[in-house]
Amino acid sequence: MNSAILRSVSSHVDNRKTVIRRSVGLLLIFLAGCGQGATSPPAPPPPTVEVVTVTTQDLPDEPEFIGQTEAFRPVEIRSQVTGIIKKVFFTEGRNVKKGDRLYLIDPVPFKGAYLSAKARVTQAQARLVQAKQDFARVKPLLEEQAVSQKDVDDAVAEGLAAKAFMEAAQGDLVKSRFDLSNTLIVAPIGGRISKSRFYEGRLVSAQTDLMTTIDQLDPMYVNMSVPETYLLRRRRELAAHRVQRPDLFQLRGIMTFADGSVYPHEGKLDFADVAIRSETGTLQGRFAFPNPEADLAPGKSYLYPGQFVRIRLKGYVRTEAILIPQRAVQQGPKGTFVNVIGPDDKVEVREVNATGWRGGDWLIEEGLQPGEQLVVEGFHRIQPGVTVHPIPFENGSSEVKPAAAHSSGTSEATKENP
Repeated sequence: MNSAILRSVSSHVDNRKTVIRRSVGLLLIFLAGCGQGATSPPAPPPPTVEVVTVTTQDLPDEPEFIGQTEAFRPVEIRSQVTGIIKKVFFTEGRNVKKGDRLYLIDPVPFKGAYLSAKARVTQAQARLVQAKQDFARVKPLLEEQAVSQKDVDDAVAEGLAAKAFMEAAQGDLVKSRFDLSNTLIVAPIGGRISKSRFYEGRLVSAQTDLMTTIDQLDPMYVNMSVPETYLLRRRRELAAHRVQRPDLFQLRGIMTFADGSVYPHEGKLDFADVAIRSETGTLQGRFAFPNPEADLAPGKSYLYPGQFVRIRLKGYVRTEAILIPQRAVQQGPKGTFVNVIGPDDKVEVREVNATGWRGGDWLIEEGLQPGEQLVVEGFHRIQPGVTVHPIPFENGSSEVKPAAAHSSGTSEATKENP
């Protein structure tokens, strides 16, 4: 019995040793596996981003300003004489030619005044002839002492008075002839005549009452106001040779109407004011546009005085300009910035000065150099200092494309004169 118990205890001890050895082996295998996985994880690849390369180019710099059309020569029609309107010859709102009859002032009183002045001239001429004859008779008699010196002096004085009387009469004749001729008022220029302010039977006062106006519409002026801030910035750019331009009065203008249509003819700058207006802080400029349709009937021409239009300046060229796609520029707390690919393909955040739009691109004044690469796609995969894998931008070339001929986004007129 004792031997059986001993064999049972010995068997139980051997089983426990076997279990312990197996447990220790499994634990060692598990720990070995965990240690091998912690020391050699697979390295993730750098994120791929699409980039463009910064280049420079010469671009037309064409700011836009608000302008208002004005007749080339607006002429006021006023009467030179005071009288009653006898006839109105023109049709209001139509085109008239130089020399066309406009008004007739009743000429009867002026004709009478002319005839009276003409008669006074004849009378004065007769008096002057008589005075000369009297002097011619008296002068020889003085040498024979047949008349006194006083008689000769009286003859001389009468001659001078007769001459003065004739000159006064001739002056009255000139004035009466002028008044009579101005009873018929004619158009001093060709153009479009406005509504008459006086009609038949009305009394008009000489050189006081405005009767109507005539607007000469070819060429047509467009006045615009240029902000002082724009002038100062443009002067700095010209001094730094960042912008080039021809002579000031060689600048051209493109006119756009309120409906977006573009006038088919270019204008030329023909006047720039000599002083900045203190009440607005702007300098007045003026363009002259040809208007070959000025002689057409109203309603068939493009231009009317008083229209508000937009004028886009042509002639400025921005040299070595940098344009980058809109999507490359982001807005931060301190302003606009871009993500530049630096040495070792690491991302660097760079603040830039983006000043204007050119098509779908931003014009960059400061912050970038030619040859640098900018991130345009894959911003969600990067952060400053991260190494990336740059590839060319898929929707375009690896270089920034030239922009459109003029700004299609926020115009300089909006920036300078909100």
